[in-house]
Amino acid sequence: MPMPAVHCRYLGERVATKLRWSLAIDPAEREALLRYAADCPNARITHDSAT
Repeated sequence: MPMPAVHCRYLGERVATKLRWSLAIDPAEREALLRYAADCPNARITHDSAT
């Protein structure tokens, strides 16, 4: 993870990239993302479809 000041942005970009390209997520990654995302209650994720 990057430094705490930017981790919400990093998480958002990571999730948006996975959504955009329909990339899979394994259970361990999902749990980690959810754990870190708990510190980002106002985050919104938007993405454009790659297709």
